[in-house]
Amino acid sequence: MAGLSPLGGTEESSGYKGYGLAMMVEVLCGVLSGGAFGLTHRPARTHDKPADYGQCFIAIDPDNFSEGFTERMQSLIDSCRNQEPADQDPVLVAGDPERHHQALCDKLGGIPYHPAQIRISKDLATRYKVTPMKPL
Repeated sequence: MAGLSPLGGTEESSGYKGYGLAMMVEVLCGVLSGGAFGLTHRPARTHDKPADYGQCFIAIDPDNFSEGFTERMQSLIDSCRNQEPADQDPVLVAGDPERHHQALCDKLGGIPYHPAQIRISKDLATRYKVTPMKPL
């Protein structure tokens, strides 16, 4: 089977790791933060009560754990990128699409926008009587 399996097992049996990860997120972002959690979240696409989403931010200093974090992290990233892809596209890790887009923007000297986005921006500028963006 090509691709990633759910945490802790196969698609058919899934596993406890996915459950544990979900529970950890609920505890950190809901219970600990004072926000909604579990079934106390309002149902999706309803607006009869505030969403009450909680957030959690954790800062970790890798130097407090073991030596060589940067090198070990690079080894993990390289290992992921070097896996055989499921299709013709290369295997990416978090941040790769953004780095590729940043390189494109740097090469072009600006941000490429879809023509519809430019039209909407010009319409808004006209509506609010502000100077529209100038194309490069």
